[in-house]
Order: sequence, then C-alpha cells, then structure tokens
Amino acid sequence: MNTSLTLLDRQLELWRYPEKFQHPSLQAWDAADEYLIETVETEHPINTDQIIHIFNDNFGTLACWFAAFKPECWQDSLVATVSTQRNLSRNGLENADVTLHSSTVLPKTQPDVVLIKLPKSLALLEHQLICLQQVVKPDTVIIAAGMAKLIQKSTLALFEKHLGTTTTSLAKKKARLIFAKADGNKTSKNPYPTEWKTERPTFTLVNHANVFSRQQLDIGARFLMEYLPDSNGKKVIDLGCGNGVLGLSVLHHSPDSRILFVDESFMAVASARDNVAKNFPDKLNQCEFLVSNCLSQLPQDSDFQQVDLVLCNPPFHQQNTITDHIARQMFSHAKRHLVKNGELRVVANSHLPYPKELKALFGGFRQVATNRKFSILSSQKK
Repeated sequence: MNTSLTLLDRQLELWRYPEKFQHPSLQAWDAADEYLIETVETEHPINTDQIIHIFNDNFGTLACWFAAFKPECWQDSLVATVSTQRNLSRNGLENADVTLHSSTVLPKTQPDVVLIKLPKSLALLEHQLICLQQVVKPDTVIIAAGMAKLIQKSTLALFEKHLGTTTTSLAKKKARLIFAKADGNKTSKNPYPTEWKTERPTFTLVNHANVFSRQQLDIGARFLMEYLPDSNGKKVIDLGCGNGVLGLSVLHHSPDSRILFVDESFMAVASARDNVAKNFPDKLNQCEFLVSNCLSQLPQDSDFQQVDLVLCNPPFHQQNTITDHIARQMFSHAKRHLVKNGELRVVANSHLPYPKELKALFGGFRQVATNRKFSILSSQKK
C-alpha cells in the first residue's frame, strides 16, 4: 500500500482506517486531493487569519495538509473521522487545532475558504451546499474536487442552484475541480430529511441526506424482512443499520426484543433514532444507537457486548471503491459479540463470496432463502 504522499516539497504519511482490513492496492488519497491541494497552494494561498471549512475529507488528507490553518471539517463517516485523527497523529499534528464535526452539525462560522471533496451521494452534496448558503460570503473561495467521471451536469447544477456562478477546470490525472461563487441571493429550502412509508408492515421512515437507499426500501432489506427469526426477549444488533428498517421490523414482530442500531454514518444513526421515535416511541428505552466502525466503538460496559442475534445487510462499497473488507470485518465483529449458539443472519447479492467467508469464520452456514438476486445466509457461533 502506498502511504507516502509527496507533493510540493512536502510529505505526509497517510493510511486508510482500519489499516489491517485494507487492500494493498488502495491508498488514502486520490488525484482529486492532489489537484485541489496544488490549486489552493499556487492560486489561492490561505492566510493564517482566514477561516477554512473542509467537507467529506475521506481519510484526512486535506485536514493534515491544511492543519496549520485550524480548519473545521465536516464528515458523515466515523471511519473518515477516525482516519483523520490517526493521520494527524501519524504526522505529528495531533495538537493542531483541527475541529472535526459530524454531518449532523450545521456550519455556523463564516468561511473564507471552502474545500469540498465530492461525495458519492448527490443528496448529501445538496444538503451541504444548502447549509453553506447560510454562511458563505460573496468573496468566499469555494472549490470542490472529484474524479472527472463523477462530475456530471447534475453535479454542476446543484452548485448553480444553491450557490451561484459555477465553472470547472480542465481534467488532470482524471480529476477535475469545480469553482463556485456565492451570489448571496439564494434561499433554498432544505428538503432533508425526507419521509416515506413502507407497506407490510407500515412504517413512516425518516431519511437524512446520506442514508443508503434513502428514497425507497432497499430490495435486499425487504427480502430479509420476510425471514426474520423470532427475537422476543433477545438482544439484537442491526449492524450497518442505515435508516433502521430491519431493527424496526424486529420491534414489530418481536416487541419484547432489545435492539442496538449501529452504523458508521452519523446520518444513518440519526435516521434510525428518528424512526424508532416516530414508529415505536414507547420502545425507545429498549433501543440504543451507536456510530461505530462495525463494532469497534462498542463500549466495554455495553449491555450489547453479548447478543443473541446480529442482522446484517453489508455494503460492498466504501465511497466509490468496491471492497469486501467491510463485510469481513462485520462478520468477525458479529462472531465476537454473539453468545454461544447466537446467530448472524446476512442478506447479500448471491454472487458475493460470503458463503466462503462465513464457513471459514463460523465453520459453516445454512441458506435460509434465496431469490434471483439475493441469498439469506445464517451462521451460528459454536
């Protein structure tokens, strides 16, 4: 794995977190990070008295590079937050005045410079631009960066709609920059979070901007909802909970269960909490909510250190990178926290190599159900 970023006569040591689960071909920065840094340093140098805001800095590259300017950083990912903290420390910057905010915290200070790494979710980008609309000034330097293939007309239209005049750079190493000027006349109403209803069972689902399958029920989750085991009186973890629909289904069918909703997205956990409050307000005291990289941040004194059931609809993307390391980590953590004979129940695309992973980790698995696209797999802790 390449961990040394050398640029403009500076060098940073940067790792992706969690380090031991990363593929050797991946690195903590991309050409868009480099292009953005070079452009700021050569064309828009920052003064020490300027306020800088950074959004969606996946592994802390921008926070480390601009640490001397005391940036405020917004991230929806706990993995991004921990990566940033570790990379600051790795580069002797642990005492730098870098402020890390979750995506659920709104910007309050007026920035002189705004740097944005384009997120995978256009909804998250729109939410962030609308929030910036309230604090940016006409002379605020606003630069966004992403790989060229991800910058579509719809991306540019969001900057035009919510900020003002927008232009783009030429491509460099397949990366491009977006430059926006706030015209001060935009007054967009923030449409997030959104709400919609499910059927059988009927839930009203609140979805913050960066929640996976924000506009409709994920078809994998829908399939797993049909094959939930009886969990009355049991402790359950909805691992990678998204908006919490699996945990809500458990509460519906097994009203005496206790549920821990876990996701590494701050907006996902906020959505899950909102959804329990909206659909089962009398059961909030049976639920806990945790922002965590899988179960790494589970407190030692948690009542969910040992559970009967873990439900999991694992992602196979990290931002725009296809990876299976998140699922492997989820399975490993689930086994660690299951009681003897406790069950991990997984829904996944049938082509993914999860049967092999579960067999190696648990010693076996059974196929609960299958359709043309998905399989539901179950493993018990011996």
